[in-house]
Amino acid sequence: MTVKTATWRRMTPADLPAVNAIAAVVHAAYPEDAAVFAERLALHPGGCFVLETADGPGGYLISHPWHFKQPPALNALLGRIPEPASTYYLHDIALLPEARGGGAAATILSTLEQHAVETADNISLVAVGGTARFWQRLGFEPIDSNELSQKLASYGTDARYMGRPAKLG
Repeated sequence: MTVKTATWRRMTPADLPAVNAIAAVVHAAYPEDAAVFAERLALHPGGCFVLETADGPGGYLISHPWHFKQPPALNALLGRIPEPASTYYLHDIALLPEARGGGAAATILSTLEQHAVETADNISLVAVGGTARFWQRLGFEPIDSNELSQKLASYGTDARYMGRPAKLG
């Protein structure tokens, strides 16, 4: 995979098989049905992106407006996007191992910020698989509460709900 030529582009329904395949590799411990990705794309296409490399899709990002401190359970359909929303939720980012280390996550986060400020004054996510330090380097801080502990149970014992202002600086 040639990462130097990787660029983010809007996700289309035709990308969903590749998104599901990437998720199966990157998030094998956090499986989600294909219907979850398809619904997120249908509900908020402006928040769904694919990292296109010379060898095809190397990653994806799915995000949407949501409720602050109320992350959706893993592998759950949303039904609809709330209006008004109180956070811009980064549902999932997955990069194949070959696509990591080139700044792709930071690049798409800049685009995500632009979407977030139109929705809410903050961005939130659930860090899984020991990624909390990575997200802290990008300005996210852990948000703890007993209520969140119960909501995060479907994500595993190391899951951390995190947030940051929609625009840093």
